[in-house]
Amino acid sequence: MKVLLVCSSGGHFKATQQLSTFWQSHPRCWVTFRTPTTESVLTEEKVYWAYSPTNRNLPNLCRNLFLALKVLFSERPDLIITTGAGVAVPFLI
Repeated sequence: MKVLLVCSSGGHFKATQQLSTFWQSHPRCWVTFRTPTTESVLTEEKVYWAYSPTNRNLPNLCRNLFLALKVLFSERPDLIITTGAGVAVPFLI
């Protein structure tokens, strides 16, 4: 089962990491914001960098919608795990 992990950086990213006992045994890729923390932690992972900020930012919502289409069609995940941050909205539409 291929897993797509979608989260913003910071607390949402840490919450998603805490689910590692589940997702680490599956092929996976991430969608998150590029920060020093996410870059250093995800060095061995496949990552798609989302556009930030997402709150009340229509251009970034459109960019993330196109990113969602690209990721969903190329990766074809069986399961999407998200913490429900604004970055996840295009992936769940």
